[in-house]
Amino acid sequence: MIKRNRLTVLCASAALAAVAGGALGQSGSYPQRPIRIIVPFSPGASTDIVGRMLATRLTEAWGQPVVIENRVGAGGTIGGAYAAKATPDGYTLFMGSVGSLGTSSGLYKNLPYDPVRDFAPITLAVRAASVFILHPSIPATSVRELTAVLRAKPGGLNYSSSGNGSPSHLAVELYKSMAGVQATHVPYKGPAEALTDLISGQVQFSIQSVVSAMPFVKSGKLRPLATTGRTRMPELPELPTMIEAGLPGYEVYVWYGVLAPAGTPRDIVLRLNAELVRILNLADVRSRLLAQGGELATGTPEAFHDFIKADVARWNAVIKASGATVN
Repeated sequence: MIKRNRLTVLCASAALAAVAGGALGQSGSYPQRPIRIIVPFSPGASTDIVGRMLATRLTEAWGQPVVIENRVGAGGTIGGAYAAKATPDGYTLFMGSVGSLGTSSGLYKNLPYDPVRDFAPITLAVRAASVFILHPSIPATSVRELTAVLRAKPGGLNYSSSGNGSPSHLAVELYKSMAGVQATHVPYKGPAEALTDLISGQVQFSIQSVVSAMPFVKSGKLRPLATTGRTRMPELPELPTMIEAGLPGYEVYVWYGVLAPAGTPRDIVLRLNAELVRILNLADVRSRLLAQGGELATGTPEAFHDFIKADVARWNAVIKASGATVN
């Protein structure tokens, strides 16, 4: 009886070792075939630009094609749903962002994926602060002065955004909530349209990307009041942050990161993390990101998971308080 039990244990151990060895062998030689990165926005969008940059460098490093697949629609949630349901084998990755992950569960009642539970975060890649801009006709040269104007005339000014539920919309809603002011939201189809009517004076203020706003700031057509990051931006070192401007805790970034479907083997996640962090820290890659108004934000998979969880909670609260909706 003892010999039989011992034989059973040995056979079971051998079977487990074979399974484990096969799994390690498969992921240990990863990648063995092409990888695709799902980008949930159109070619040329910021998410797409970052994704293609990473795809090119991964292809060079690993000798396997890494291709971009654009699955567009519904604020990035169509691509998010597709990526979340993909086979978790490391051959389908997702270029996530604040829109597809941070704000989606608050804006969409029937979101077909959970931004925290349904993905295996790999690394946060890049983040970009925005700039608070004002039409020069408004008698304010700081956030404090604009806040005073808005308090004296509740709802009397209009602000533009790149669309309902967009980062530029929610960034202003966060300001309104923290400052205790009112203003009328005028959504547009994108940043170009939002800036056009701001320049003409049809609306009075907005929060937009530095890359989009800088030409008009430099020409004097728009007045910058503050930036939205934790620290001052190298491009606008004279501008205070919103925190310095009197709103402690105000911190808003547009961000992008790489994820895989939940259940992707841990060693594949770690290998991807190591390679992506290496690529993002290359001097020429960093220079290109800085030119787009971004800054490196790489870290561990665990840190990215915690970041997404906190971002979802924060934006859900802002969305609920503001009543923001999407069409």
